[in-house]
Amino acid sequence: MSGDRGQGAGRAGASWRAFTAAPHRVMMLGGAVQTIAAMLLWAAELAARTLPGVPLPALALPPAWAHAFLMLYGTFTFYLFGFLMTTYPRWMGGPPVPRARYVAAFLLLAGGMGALYVGLLAGVRPLAVAGGALFLAGFGAGVRALWAVYRAAPASADRFYETVLNGVLLLAGGGMLAWLAAAAGASAAWERAAVTIGLWWFLVPLLVTVGHRMIPYFSECVLQGYRPWRPRWTLVAMLAASLAHGWLALAGGVRWLWLPDLALAVLALAHSARWGLGRSFAVRLLAVLHVAWLWLGIGMALQLVDDLALHGLGAPLGRAPLHALGVGFVAGMTMAMATRVTLGHSGRPLVMDRLNWTLFWILMATAAVRVAAELPWTAGALGTGGLLAAALLWLAAFGPWAARLLPIYVRPRADGRPG
Repeated sequence: MSGDRGQGAGRAGASWRAFTAAPHRVMMLGGAVQTIAAMLLWAAELAARTLPGVPLPALALPPAWAHAFLMLYGTFTFYLFGFLMTTYPRWMGGPPVPRARYVAAFLLLAGGMGALYVGLLAGVRPLAVAGGALFLAGFGAGVRALWAVYRAAPASADRFYETVLNGVLLLAGGGMLAWLAAAAGASAAWERAAVTIGLWWFLVPLLVTVGHRMIPYFSECVLQGYRPWRPRWTLVAMLAASLAHGWLALAGGVRWLWLPDLALAVLALAHSARWGLGRSFAVRLLAVLHVAWLWLGIGMALQLVDDLALHGLGAPLGRAPLHALGVGFVAGMTMAMATRVTLGHSGRPLVMDRLNWTLFWILMATAAVRVAAELPWTAGALGTGGLLAAALLWLAAFGPWAARLLPIYVRPRADGRPG
């Protein structure tokens, strides 16, 4: 018996060492769990609204508030740290993030999420707020770890993209503080500000920056004769447009939103064309990045239509632009990048196999259904059933995807290399 216990402890120790061997392992496991947990909670809410006899969850906070925080901050934060803690040292030639730092950040993030869920489900609002605060502390620990790499990089290193990302991360922390203020009892306006910041000052700028740097690079690596197009002025212009949208929304200048939204829509679609969306389908692992980026242009085009409705030109589109961006662009880019990082850093071939390819397109269908559930021409036919269908499609995409990736994070690399 003691021998069995010793073997079990040894296996657990080996799994822990493998799990904590690299930052992308711990962080992306957390993100994979969150993509399922956050949507299960929202699907339960939607099912109660849609299906007779399904009890309505009694949460400590308004369900829309919980959903907004979990999706804008509580899910994608794990993925971004998994990616940035891996790439910052490579991009700048700086030191790797020490294991103690990324493990500490992960434990704070995961512990905060756990406490937030318990508080929400138990109806204990102070516990939910405390969980959010602990999550924010983990976010701060992760940002501090990235900042240390940034500062220690050689003076000759080009830190343009990292400087932008550092600023975006600071804005994200402000958005979380705004949400915590509302959850703790301040005006509901703080929660609305947190949503605006979370999309326009955090996720869109972050993924625009990452996409601008990485999509041309990955394309050049696998497409023969490809000429990367990555002018910095276009990135600055797209960032300025996203930040301006957020500022106008916060300041009550919604009638002027069409100006930055037109600029971002045109630039996003121009990048899709110049980067070779059609050519990307020669390599599936590349194509998913290009398709996800296309949703930025689609989402901004929808946002522009919604803006013009304020001037009597057309009908408002509700939350259709928000979900085109949130599901199509943000979640699509996340699945694409996380798949690439997980395969490449586990010693597996960089190949988008048939199952992962299918799951990605289920996620794209999720975005289409969620957008259709808001459009004035289709929302009436779909009703709240459309929202529930989109939630279930999300789970159908991310569920099998996460189930395939989770074991990879707790096993040694397939090629025997460290990391």
